[in-house]
Amino acid sequence: MKRIILCFSILVLLVCEGKLSAQQNNKLPQLLIRLDDIGMNHSVNMAMLKAAQTGMPLSASMQFACPWYQEAVEILKQYPNVTVGVHLTLTSEWKNYRWGPVTGRTAVPSLVDSNGYFPQSTRAFNKNHYKVDEIETELSAQIERAINSGLKITYIDPHMGIMLSTPELRALTEKLAHKYHLAISTLSSVTYFGETYKEMWGEPIATKKEAFLTYISKLNPDKPNLMVLHTATPSPEMDVLVDMNSNMMNSKDGKPLTSVHRQTELNALLSPEFAAMINKKFKLINYSQLLAGKDLSILKAADNE
Repeated sequence: MKRIILCFSILVLLVCEGKLSAQQNNKLPQLLIRLDDIGMNHSVNMAMLKAAQTGMPLSASMQFACPWYQEAVEILKQYPNVTVGVHLTLTSEWKNYRWGPVTGRTAVPSLVDSNGYFPQSTRAFNKNHYKVDEIETELSAQIERAINSGLKITYIDPHMGIMLSTPELRALTEKLAHKYHLAISTLSSVTYFGETYKEMWGEPIATKKEAFLTYISKLNPDKPNLMVLHTATPSPEMDVLVDMNSNMMNSKDGKPLTSVHRQTELNALLSPEFAAMINKKFKLINYSQLLAGKDLSILKAADNE
């Protein structure tokens, strides 16, 4: 009899521990990792592949106006753990590596420079006297290219922040989301599903990994936490890319540093330290999981400024 009681007590203890563990897991902060600029080039795609192969739930924002988007589509069809969004693109920010509108330069003349490419900076974009109807035409084409690729598209978000930078452009973004039944991923203070926002883009290379690990170890338990990463593997093409928007992406003598920045962010994501935090410091989710059961028919932004 004592043995039966002992066995029962152990069983109860194990069940209680299991319930407690489940409760603790439910209280863990939620972390979304969003990889930006997918499809930009082969190096960025290879970084995404490495991340996808881990099986982690991730989100990938793709630039369907870029030359390498087709390779990214082929990769992502193999990895359902990655939720896909359209990175709405109206700029082409690199020296000597450019892209233009899906619709063609003659269809959207206010969106291109004299060579038929998107402007290289947000300042140049604004000086171009863009026409909103042409933006709608081009971004509709980008979204439709994404949908027609065969991938399941879940959300949209703005490359370099342009499409959430003014009330007029934000309204158009919401119109496109409603038209194509898509969510909108957050940008800084503009959020649609309550996410906090953080990116490692501006963090110095020397402290980037430490800053990343420190931040994700102290996430907000009451809101989904979005971390945006820009990743790439080293390659001759990636290593020579000069960012025309930010001096911090280039050394004082003009040497491009973007490749090293992106490699460092990839290494942090794939690090043993990050893996050890999953389900202990936070629960990792993607946008499909965040949006499950949510009504996308009405999207209204809430500024957290």
